Parts: sequence; structure tokens; C-alpha cells
Amino acid sequence: MTANSTPPLSAAIPGILRRPAAPAPGIVHLGLGNFHRAHQAVYTDAAVTTNGGDWGIIGVSSRSSAVPDAMHSQDMLYTVVEISPEGSTFTVPRVHTDAFTAAGNPGRVITSIGDAATRIVSLTVTENGYNYSPATGSLNLQDPAIRHDLEHGTTPRTPIGQIVRGLQHRARTHAEPVTIMSCDNLADNGHHTQRLVREFASLLPAAEAAETLAWIDTHTSFPSSMVDRIVPATTDHYRNLVATQRGYADRIPVPAEPFTMWIVEDNFIAGRPAWEAGGAVFSDEVAGYEQLKVRLLNGTHSLIAYLGALSGAVTIPDSVAQTHIELAARHILRNEYLPSVQVPDGVDVDAYEEQLFSRWRNTALGHRTSQVGSDGSVKLRQRIPLPALQMLDDGAMPQFMALTAAAYLSCVAPLTGFTPGPQADAMEDPARALMAGLAEQSRSGHELARKVLGDHHLLGEALAGRDDFIGRTGQYIDIIRSAGPLAAIAEASTTSERPHATIRSTP
Repeated sequence: MTANSTPPLSAAIPGILRRPAAPAPGIVHLGLGNFHRAHQAVYTDAAVTTNGGDWGIIGVSSRSSAVPDAMHSQDMLYTVVEISPEGSTFTVPRVHTDAFTAAGNPGRVITSIGDAATRIVSLTVTENGYNYSPATGSLNLQDPAIRHDLEHGTTPRTPIGQIVRGLQHRARTHAEPVTIMSCDNLADNGHHTQRLVREFASLLPAAEAAETLAWIDTHTSFPSSMVDRIVPATTDHYRNLVATQRGYADRIPVPAEPFTMWIVEDNFIAGRPAWEAGGAVFSDEVAGYEQLKVRLLNGTHSLIAYLGALSGAVTIPDSVAQTHIELAARHILRNEYLPSVQVPDGVDVDAYEEQLFSRWRNTALGHRTSQVGSDGSVKLRQRIPLPALQMLDDGAMPQFMALTAAAYLSCVAPLTGFTPGPQADAMEDPARALMAGLAEQSRSGHELARKVLGDHHLLGEALAGRDDFIGRTGQYIDIIRSAGPLAAIAEASTTSERPHATIRSTP
């Protein structure tokens, strides 16, 4: 049985739904991708099922109409497929009340955010979706989309512009407060988003800026959050799996691992769903959990992806199954990233590490190295600089962080004569064209590292001034080119200068 020979998901509604209808809308979510639909939507479904409330979600896709169109054709429904080696489970959240594309309906984004019924605006737009300069932490005023949004108040294109214009609409039409909640992998994402929103508002004409900022300061809150779930891309494999095992056709099923975590700062000015019902944890230690996620999970995940792609591994399980890559991953996690983390109270680091490797070994999920390795120019900026600088300032070279940077550059900006393989070729990156041009101008790994890390500040201004780190990264690029990733791992292991980690607990 295939998806093309089965009835649509909507035909199976009576047998799969726990509630007769979605709740009235209370949330506008920017970024209608797989992660949102397997994470925040699932938690909200559990909250409404258990405690009720008008917390339906209006989903806004940035540019593509594929998901909104499919959701409308399926009565706003889709299947979450939890994948593990033991088997698959299927659930159908019923919390989306509408879905549309921002590019085709910019005015509707404004009115949806500005509607009095909207009490939360949430975001999963990836690190790149905030249109800011990693070098300064401020809005990228060279970005044509940001310039457009500052000049055209009715047709915003960026999430930050859409939020500010929506808040202006609220200020003009009513005084109901609203929470803006980032769910992206950004350090201190709540304050980060607040800072960018206020910066955008401050760049408006003086009187307009003053009025908007005053309203934002008294009518909004920006909680930080840490989100964690591996959610691969939808493929025909998952469509056929749903058709075969559930008996209906779903155009947009979402595959996900069984593990899920959501740590949230309880700072909601206009109320919130009872997300605890789905397992969300409200904590004042979001920053510590965020460090665990961004460094131990995401930082290590990047190393696994780049080394795996260079070794021919199609998936993360294929990569971590290679003994030398697993050893490299354990070393960077335990000896380079962990010392920089303020471990939240009650977290067992050993258990957390083993849980991560268990998740990465989930062969049924098949998370691709090319997907995990994409957008490294933005992601690595969040993961490497602070822990690397801490080690360098302590007199130790972060060998495996330098290797991560080298493996990343070897994947997306290979030196002339080096072929990184099809998984690396499939990685997408907003800076790929720039770095490829720099690679063409470079005769050695050191030249490439100097141009990318030093001149162009890929990993920030502070690391751009560390010739020792840049030199080591360049050496690893040359080793990868001449002898392959296994030789680079062996070199990093031999020369590692920090064999034991010191765990810093929260005071």
C-alpha cells in the first residue's frame, strides 16, 4: 500500500482525533516547518487536551506554500511519526486553526499578530532567520530585507519586521499585551529577540520609534526557551510508512525521534497553555540547559556531521558508528565543551552524554549528515567561540573545536584538488559562495583559515585575533586534504592538551 492508493487523512478523522475541533486561536507561530509541528504543536495539543483553553495555532510559513496548502487540504491535520529501532508510533495533533504564507500575505501577518485574541507569538525560523550580524549581535542593516521592512510598514518580509509591525498594529487598535517567544538555537534567545525587536523599532522615524518602544516596554514579554528534538526532513519513505501502517494518505507527515525536551522561562505577560501536560519544564535555569544543548549536543553533533560526511557517512548513525568519530565526539563533548557549561541543578552529565549517543545511534531515524551540517556559518558561531576562548585563555588548545572548523571548511569550501564527497556537496550554507571564492584564492589550509576565520570573522571577532587557533585549524584542513579525516582525528587525539574535564556547577 502506498500514499497514492489510500484515502486522505481527513477521511480518517473520526477514528484518530481526541477532540472534535481545534481550539480557538491564541498563538501565531512564525516558521511552519517540521520542527514546530513535531515540538511546540505537540506540547500545545497535550496542554489543550488536558486543560483546555483557546490556544489554537495560526501557522505562518515564510515563503513556501507547500505545508500550508497541504494542511488546508487535510483539515489542518498531519501525522507525527515517532521513529525508533523498536518501531513507530503515530499521533495527529489538532491545534492548528489556520496556515498561510507570509510572502504572499504580508498584511495578514501584521493583522494576525495584532489581533486581540493573539496572546503568544512564537518563532522557529532558524538562526539565520533573525537577520542579524553575528559579528555585532545587531540587525544586519546591509540586508535588503531589513532595509525594505524599515521603509515599508505594510509588507514586512523578515520575522523581526513582521513582529514590530504587528505590535504597532496592536498599539493602534487595542491595549492587550502579548508574549514574543523564540524557540530557536540562539544564546539567551528571549533577550536576543527582544534586543532585535527594540533595535528595529528604534530605527523608525523618531516619533514613531518613541511611541512603539514605549508600548513594547509595557505590553510585551520575551521568555527564553531551550528546545530539543531531532526532526529530519519529510520524505516519501515516511509518507508510505503512514499509508501502510495507518491506512490513510498524509502529504506532510513529520518524522521525529521519541526524545523531546522543552525548558521555558515562565515569563508570559498574557498567559500561556499548560505545556507541563506535555512534559515542558518551567525553570529559571534556561541558560544552563541552553548551554548543554548548544554546546554538548549541537556542537558535538556538528563535528559528527562534518567528519561523517568527509568519511562518506550518509546519516548521523552511520557516522557515529565509526569508532574514531565516536571517540572524537566523546572527547570534544567531555573535555572541550563541558568545562564551559554551567550544569543545571539535578542534571546527571554522564547520563546526559549516554542519552545523546543513544539518540545519535537511532538508525531508524536516519538523520542525514548533510542536513545537520547545513548552515554551519551561522550555527558554529553559536557553538564554538566562548568555550574555545575559555580553553585558549587557560593555555590549552581546543584541538577538536579547531578540527570542527577545519572539517566544516573542508566540506563547504574545499581547497582546489580536494573532493569532500556528495554529503558535503549537499550541505546548504548562506556563506558558501563567499567561502568557496576564498578557497579558490587559497593555496593552503592556513591561507583559507586566515581568510575565513581571521579576515571574515566566521567565528567572531575574538577568535579572529587568535593566530594559534587559526593556525591549528589550517593545519587540520591540510591534514584532511592530504590524508583524510581519520588522520586529522588521530592528530587531534595525540596532541590534545586537556585530558580531564572540570565540571562547573551552578552556584
